[in-house]
Amino acid sequence: MAPWLSRHRSTLVLAVLLVVLSIYSLFVGVIDLDTSAILAGDFEAIELLLISRLPRLLAIVCTGVGMSVAGLIMQQLCMNKFVSPTTGATISSAQLGILLALVFWPSATLWQRTILAFVFAILGTWVFVWFIQRIQFKDVVMVPLVGIMFGNVVGGITSFLAFRFDMTQSLSSWLVGHFSMVLRGRYEIVWLTLPLVVLAFVFANHFNIVGMGRDFSKNLGVPYNLVLFLGLTIAAMITASVVVVVGAISYIGLIVPNLVSMFKGDKIRGTLVDTALFGALFVLVCDLIGRLVIHPYELPIELIIGIIGSVLFVGLLLYRLNHGRKAIRLGAAGASSCAVSAQSAVQKKEGE
Repeated sequence: MAPWLSRHRSTLVLAVLLVVLSIYSLFVGVIDLDTSAILAGDFEAIELLLISRLPRLLAIVCTGVGMSVAGLIMQQLCMNKFVSPTTGATISSAQLGILLALVFWPSATLWQRTILAFVFAILGTWVFVWFIQRIQFKDVVMVPLVGIMFGNVVGGITSFLAFRFDMTQSLSSWLVGHFSMVLRGRYEIVWLTLPLVVLAFVFANHFNIVGMGRDFSKNLGVPYNLVLFLGLTIAAMITASVVVVVGAISYIGLIVPNLVSMFKGDKIRGTLVDTALFGALFVLVCDLIGRLVIHPYELPIELIIGIIGSVLFVGLLLYRLNHGRKAIRLGAAGASSCAVSAQSAVQKKEGE
């Protein structure tokens, strides 16, 4: 039992912190809510809990889990620690899909807008990967810069269309992420992140193998293009489902996987649970800061995450550039076990 606890200590700590802060967040807001009123059967208190506070908490958890796992998948498949839905044009492409639905399909339901956001997020992510596959010298900074430039081009097209069709105000709700409008009946689409995260866990070993290169994947009999297609599609669908409900939230998929991998290694199956828990905890803490800093008013969570995330991003960038070998050595510990098992599989296959 002791070895198991030592191996999963970080997971248990993150889970306990997430549960404690989740319970606390239910009672933070403009309207006071206490346990005595809920236990006494106060209808207004129970209604506030079920219609507003609990859906908001679930949306926060799903957003943190989904965006963190999406960033982890993209970083592994693109073999670059600075690739994420933010730097891979996935968020910008999803926003373009939502705008086109508002302009050319004004009677579309929320699910229909979501489908269009899925399509454009997937297409935008594929185009980004197509770009970076044709870069001969994939510098650690060059790949995310290409994604940022491509995302700005997509964002510029989105802004032009919004201005052209007088939809700038409607688009603004998807440009800045916030949870203030999350209510029961209007957030359930974000639940799609959970089965997609489970699917990512099922194919975690395949993503690890594909992340080692096309030739390595072929030697193990793993279909490189199919797994790459599947992983990017999962990441894009997670991002689109979050953008439709909450709006654009940057840095989660970039910061969280990097911080977790510095302590747990780069093997997806070994870090996915910790990445999901830490992502949910990170978003929850930022949301609480936004609700408490100028209480009873509320700051958008995109503002809080943008400030904290930009500082952490600069720190991670300097760390990776100044201690690149050390970072690679730390990640190699997690990847070596996968490489050893992969080599043994090759030997076994050749022996057969």
